[in-house]
Amino acid sequence: MTAPGAGTPDASKSTVAPRTPNLDLDWRVIRAYALFAGGFWRGDGTRRAWGLTITLAICLVLSTTATVALNHWTRWFFDSLEARNAAALWESVLLLLLIIASMAAIGVGIVLTRERLQVHWRAWIVGEVVSRWLAGRRFYHLAQTGTQPANPEYRIADDSRWASEPLVDLGIGLVTAIISAAAFISILWSVGGSYTLTLGGGAFTIPAYMVLLALAYGIIGSLLTMWVGQRLVGYVGRKNEAEGDFRFALMRLRDNAESIAMMGGEQSERRILARIYDTVVQRWLLIVQQHGRLTWITNTIGPMTPLVPLLFAAPKYLRGELTLGEVTQLAAAFAQVQMAISWIVDNFSRIADWYASARRVMDMVDSCDDVDRHHAAGPRGIEIAPSPSEGLVLDGLAVHDPGGRPLVARADLMVPPATSLSISGDTSSGKTAIVRAIAGLWRAGHGTVRIGDKARVMIAPQQGYLPLATLREALVYPADGTPPADEEILVALGSAGLAHLADKLDESGRWDQSLSAGERQRVAVARLLLHRPDVIILDDAMTALDESARADLLAALRETVPDAAILNVGQAPRTLPGVGSALILERRSGGTVLGQEIQSYEPKRSLTVDP
Repeated sequence: MTAPGAGTPDASKSTVAPRTPNLDLDWRVIRAYALFAGGFWRGDGTRRAWGLTITLAICLVLSTTATVALNHWTRWFFDSLEARNAAALWESVLLLLLIIASMAAIGVGIVLTRERLQVHWRAWIVGEVVSRWLAGRRFYHLAQTGTQPANPEYRIADDSRWASEPLVDLGIGLVTAIISAAAFISILWSVGGSYTLTLGGGAFTIPAYMVLLALAYGIIGSLLTMWVGQRLVGYVGRKNEAEGDFRFALMRLRDNAESIAMMGGEQSERRILARIYDTVVQRWLLIVQQHGRLTWITNTIGPMTPLVPLLFAAPKYLRGELTLGEVTQLAAAFAQVQMAISWIVDNFSRIADWYASARRVMDMVDSCDDVDRHHAAGPRGIEIAPSPSEGLVLDGLAVHDPGGRPLVARADLMVPPATSLSISGDTSSGKTAIVRAIAGLWRAGHGTVRIGDKARVMIAPQQGYLPLATLREALVYPADGTPPADEEILVALGSAGLAHLADKLDESGRWDQSLSAGERQRVAVARLLLHRPDVIILDDAMTALDESARADLLAALRETVPDAAILNVGQAPRTLPGVGSALILERRSGGTVLGQEIQSYEPKRSLTVDP
């Protein structure tokens, strides 16, 4: 991940926002997001999506209709007031109550439909991004290749919200603006009429002069605001990037709290956080400065909006060509047209916020697609293929690091069912690379990993993973098919030395924090006892346990899963009971190789090494 504030030599003294690629407004990003997020209306929930959308559109039309009715009521009320017609005034009051009740009911419908649409659309976007991120183990490949966008958890959890919820509100505003503009321009046209201007002894007639005035006033104000505020989009994007970096730094501090506390690193962490947040402050200040420039325009245009139509309608009113009610109706219609025309101006900051989040969501989507294209365009690498026989086979396996340097030169071995193989080696000898190749996570190299066509494979890593769930769910993770009965779970706990946790099966919590390192590794063994896979890979899976505990667990594993092919990898792994062998990874020029066989059991099986 790029360091916060990278690209700015001294963020605290900079007055210009760092130029981060693809943060300014880019229509290609908008089109890509529209194509991606529009899948909500084309997917499995299309009926609900279109139902909510159509209902919302109907409510918006009814809302504009009620607003137009209120505009006509204004004319009627002021004409009745000017005529001192008490009966008409009372009738107008009763009609006003009916209009207000209708507007309230329509407003409730808009709120309920809008918020349901926002919730379901965001849920679809989150589900789609998470599915793409997890599919094909992209989350792992992105992290390993360094191509994963910074703070993916924030992009999925928060940016998905800010890329969907405001867009619904903005869409409602835009549709309302278009409908209102059409409705109230017709009022300006019919009520305002034409205006005759006398200049130099000649008369000039301006048709629909209030319509032209409203359009000119709104367009000029909008163009000025867009011209002044166009840089705001990029500023907001860079500010959001800095905010994400600061959240990530806080998360790392929390996750490494024990190490930091033991080393007494509080002051160093304070300085690091202060430096990162200083970038946030500087980028916020640039937004504040841009908001100030925008305010010059909005605060000049805003107060004039209700006065301009009155000034231009006054001459016709004084000549008796307009009634007081018509003047107030024109002023209200003029204001509605300005609201419609200046919609993009009034929402410029919200559009900038939305675009920044939409771009961050699309970065995640594009990164997932890019890693697939990278794999497809790259060399064939290590293949995972079905084996005609059960068990595990490595056929000419050579493992390279990402730079092409050989880690393991070549390995040919076979671990049939009901047998085991232990591989030992020093640190950085390629043990974990072999395990990753078997898991399909390591592509650099060549050769083939063959596993029985219907064989189930499970790997127990050194750092056992415990999900945010109940202990029961953690034990059966990853769940597939019918969950095991309580009796099976209790037996597995006992065999793994975790009988003291039997009464906590339905408790939820941070098991990765409440359990010791040894207990977490015992949980990994308990999973194997429950799932009973055909091929088991132990990757330094018992390093936190003493020798006797390892022996007991390995014996329990072989007894419970007697037909499994087991590969035990580590710096000094213990040989499992039963039929098996143990090999050592030896360092040679051109990479490590599987070398000396230190223990053998009958019957023999194919095991060759080619340096």
